[in-house]
Amino acid sequence: MKILSLVAKSSSKLGFSIAYAYLCSYITKLQKANMNIQQLEYIVALDKHRHFQRAAEACGVSQPTLSALIQKLEEELDLILFDRKSHPISTTESGRAVVDQARVVLYHIAQLKEMTRSEKELSSGTVRIGVIPTVAPYILPRLFKQMQQMFPQIELRAFELRTAVIIEQLRKAELDMAILATPLEQPDFLEIPLYYEKFAAYVSPCEELYNKEEIVANEMPTEHLWVLKEGHCMRNQVFNFCQTQSAYSTTYEAGSIDTLIKIVDENGGYTVIPELHLPLLHDTQQQHVRHLSAPTPVREISLVIRQDYVRERLINSIADAVKAFIPEEMLDTRLKKFAIKL
Repeated sequence: MKILSLVAKSSSKLGFSIAYAYLCSYITKLQKANMNIQQLEYIVALDKHRHFQRAAEACGVSQPTLSALIQKLEEELDLILFDRKSHPISTTESGRAVVDQARVVLYHIAQLKEMTRSEKELSSGTVRIGVIPTVAPYILPRLFKQMQQMFPQIELRAFELRTAVIIEQLRKAELDMAILATPLEQPDFLEIPLYYEKFAAYVSPCEELYNKEEIVANEMPTEHLWVLKEGHCMRNQVFNFCQTQSAYSTTYEAGSIDTLIKIVDENGGYTVIPELHLPLLHDTQQQHVRHLSAPTPVREISLVIRQDYVRERLINSIADAVKAFIPEEMLDTRLKKFAIKL
């Protein structure tokens, strides 16, 4: 197999050795199942496109060739991977496990190809990064700009997704890395802290809290509190430091921080917003901000990767690019002790 011989020549580096070990274990599994990399590419393409002709075009082969090799794989495995009677074609329950594993194998192969392309492993290639919605508006515009300046040959593909979706896509190797609120307590992943972000309250003038210059975080009632809807990590963080004596039915939900702020402006109540959102508020809205104390709640934002991700220099480069535009006081690791758990 060409990829193995290619890696063997360059396996002196630790990253290559790790990747080589991972890939060898997967190749052994493939050989036992009489599978090859081409077949893996075909089943992943068919799972994505749900159509034989479109999958064949994506792989650069004829439709009969793709169909024949997938059928041969099904015979060798004694499994039906795809339901051809459904429209569009769907992946069977048994096929889902095989396709997900195929993605992982192809992920490692793609990494090794990029690593062996040049000694400057970070100078080219594609990086797929997932970012949570409560971070994306502040991080992504600047990250794109920073990466274009520092590493113009790297194609950065960013996806704004909720934490649970990002974790799932990282596991399936559909994403290379992510920027998330941590700790996640996920043993499959490595968390590299980027910065520590304080929270502030955004309060309507109709609320008693508005008359306070500073608010004690753990004394905030949940009554009239507007929070992000289920699935957002910041929702859990807010409830971890807010008083929760009120019934949950008195708590309202919204889909984004901008929406929360507009709801407070129009309907009263209050919400909690991250520090990086404060510069986006206009002058009138700035008057509604109240600092939290005793102690100030902080969230940790980290670069999260799979434990088997081997492009170390690229990881460091992404981390450095983010830290380049984060205010220096937010990089202070002493804030970590105030970080709240999800």
